[in-house]
Amino acid sequence: MSKSKSGKPMVAIVGSINMDLVVKTAVLPGPGQTVRGRGFSSMPGGKGANQAVAAARLGAEVQMIGKVGSDDFGEHLLMCLNKNQVDTAGVVVAEGVSSGLAIVMVDGRGENSICIVAGANGQMHADDVLAQEEIIAGADVLLLQLELPVPTVLSAIRLARKHAVKTIVDPAPAAADTPPELLNVDIITPNHIEAGIMVGEPIKDVRSAKTVASALVAYGPEAVVVTIGEKGAVLVDKSDRIRHFPAPKIRIVDTTAAGDAFTGALAVAIARDEKLSDAIRYANAAGALACVKFGAQPAMPTRQEVEELLGRQE
Repeated sequence: MSKSKSGKPMVAIVGSINMDLVVKTAVLPGPGQTVRGRGFSSMPGGKGANQAVAAARLGAEVQMIGKVGSDDFGEHLLMCLNKNQVDTAGVVVAEGVSSGLAIVMVDGRGENSICIVAGANGQMHADDVLAQEEIIAGADVLLLQLELPVPTVLSAIRLARKHAVKTIVDPAPAAADTPPELLNVDIITPNHIEAGIMVGEPIKDVRSAKTVASALVAYGPEAVVVTIGEKGAVLVDKSDRIRHFPAPKIRIVDTTAAGDAFTGALAVAIARDEKLSDAIRYANAAGALACVKFGAQPAMPTRQEVEELLGRQE
């Protein structure tokens, strides 16, 4: 049963809030190479904020915990979250600090390359999370990523454990030396590149994704869900369940926020007490739909769109 008074699933998110500066180009530049851009836009992003918007559009009650700078970007980022029905009472405005930035390049195939400047996200400390204990305690699911300082993320995991809140960690950006406590959670959702980095073994196909996911389960999580792009997702859990979930077939425009849509949707489905297998199918549909539009938060699908796509797959 949801802890929310509205009866909606309650998702709390401790994560990054960025302004994305997006450039379209025919090909992504290599080292020392200059390429012509085909267009530029700025739009709200950050893995935490993206996943918050994804969860809100899918019908959850969402509480965002994070930090923005006292600049024009920060003001705009908060406005966009509120516009998408995300509660920002847990977001701090840091004076004299710039908001986080992500410089995104998207090529003609929809593939992307991203550089992140932490800004206010890097000033999000453990004490800031502890101050929002009530929000975390009231959630059905706590959703985290690794774009904030590691001690901050760890403090949130400990609070969730204290209050028996289900916890999902999207371990991005990934590192080979990820602290084990970061993975001692209910579910982790790396993509195939991140999972390969964490284990030290590249993922080339569904079979190797299963092998790497099995290795990650030994690191501590109850379940590992590895996303493998257009091939869908692979689940491995501590009961030795190993399963592949194919993704819906769609026309790819931009893959920028597909992983965030997937993880946000997974959190919502888990908060609704759906079985993990059903939650992954739901997340696969949300991730696919995020690829048919340009941008991050603007591409997040609604609950109706996801349910319609799932209906067509039956």
